[in-house]
Amino acid sequence: MNQKVVCFGEIMLRLSPVGYQRFTQAHSFDVVYGGGEANVAVSLANYGIPVEYVTRLPKNEIGDACIMSLRQFGVGTSQIVRGGDRMGIYFLEMGTMQRSSKVIYDRAGSSISSIEPGMIDWNKVFDGATWFHWTGITPAISKGLAEVCLEAVKIAKAKGLTVSCDLNYRAKLWKWGKTAQEVMPELVSYADVSIGNEEDAEKVFGIHAPGADITSGKVDGDMYRAVAEALVAKFPNLQQVAITLRGSLSASHNTWSGLLYDRQNVYLAPIHQITHIVDRVGGGDSFGAGLIYGLLTYQNDPQKTLNFAVAASCLKHSIFGDVNLVSVAEVEQLMKGDASGRVSR
Repeated sequence: MNQKVVCFGEIMLRLSPVGYQRFTQAHSFDVVYGGGEANVAVSLANYGIPVEYVTRLPKNEIGDACIMSLRQFGVGTSQIVRGGDRMGIYFLEMGTMQRSSKVIYDRAGSSISSIEPGMIDWNKVFDGATWFHWTGITPAISKGLAEVCLEAVKIAKAKGLTVSCDLNYRAKLWKWGKTAQEVMPELVSYADVSIGNEEDAEKVFGIHAPGADITSGKVDGDMYRAVAEALVAKFPNLQQVAITLRGSLSASHNTWSGLLYDRQNVYLAPIHQITHIVDRVGGGDSFGAGLIYGLLTYQNDPQKTLNFAVAASCLKHSIFGDVNLVSVAEVEQLMKGDASGRVSR
């Protein structure tokens, strides 16, 4: 497949108490690496899509270990910039049943937060690429990152790349002086594809689905057609708007589906019952990666594209860690309706 995707953003060291222990019980932590755009890159590499991941990491052994973890999944790392003092960390306490998961960030002063325009040669990075992916987490981290992200999307569009954005609103991160409502509109104006969950458009742009109640455990996809249409009206450049639809019955039991709007039609995916969640972190990223794969592979079949994205992200909930380590064949098996989980011999 003659396609190359570039993903840009922060990757962090994730530390989690073993199993479902609380922070106050922990005597050891499981270590993985993850971040919104890096998670997308790993999924795409698993699907056979050439992918380059761009970030800034400290020039020390922790940065080296992170790069090695990306390489083991087949992600390109040649454009990673080295510098700064530290890698960002986040602590994750895994919730279960009626107890929610908790995240504590320790990412202030990370290497990528001090990045400035001109540090990345975007013309070189985008050489031979056809797609650029970023998320709303990136410009939230610092003024410099917001400026570098704007630099990237402008060059990507000038070079004819398709640009996708996962809105990914994180209220805790917008602390550098401007709000998401001030920064995101200009950045999203360069996007061809918008990805988000049922709350992102409301938190960032004030666009909400009338009558929606995600805490009821039921999410009606038809309610979100208005959200997709409003996003396209606000950003006429958008060619596709995708929305994940999660109904939360408990921390262990969710329903999972999605919506895709292509400026003409709305497509809804089947609803999957996820009755035992192993790890929900990265669920939205795995949806985004599945959507990108589908748009590149099933170019004339929006329904199949959406079904692949939803099935892939459904499977992610069965995998510990941030990244989705499933194959195309496994996703397509679930798309066909085989959710039996029978042993493959």
